[in-house]
Amino acid sequence: MRQLLLILLVFGFVGCGAPEPRRPVKVKSGSFNASVERSKKLLAEEEGMIDTIISNDSLHNYEHSATGAWYYYEQKNEILTYKPQPDDLVTFTYNVMSFTNDTIYSHEELGVFKYKVDKQELFPGLRNSIKLLQEKETATFLFPSSLAYGYHGDNDKIGINVPIKSTITVLKIEKQQDSIQN
Repeated sequence: MRQLLLILLVFGFVGCGAPEPRRPVKVKSGSFNASVERSKKLLAEEEGMIDTIISNDSLHNYEHSATGAWYYYEQKNEILTYKPQPDDLVTFTYNVMSFTNDTIYSHEELGVFKYKVDKQELFPGLRNSIKLLQEKETATFLFPSSLAYGYHGDNDKIGINVPIKSTITVLKIEKQQDSIQN
């Protein structure tokens, strides 16, 4: 009996060690800085492509938006001055093309959209560009991939990190009641 107690006591001391911290379930691979550098390099390449398109296009006068897209007007409305505000309902059409002018999605394929400004999901470039156009205006935009469908694509015809060109036509702007009072 004494031997059994002695053995249990020895195992008790040996089994009790210092507490070990748990290891993380996920281990991070890569670094944030490397991702930032990749994104900067990709943006620089895409901006170079945009610069080439602009320099080769002597027919249009391009403007730069505050969000990073380049665009030119195909049809400008010189009479109206109202641009869409949050909560306005905008009816518009658009297409999606590659930088080499290959049609990815046509106006007909996408149809006519009704969009409540800043309240519905659109890809970032389109969401911001709608706010630059007045009723009855058409403009063609050049979007780097970060403003298009980004690193995810659209899970159909647009791949990962693909810059796009899009022609947008605002057909109608229905002002929200708050916008009318202001």
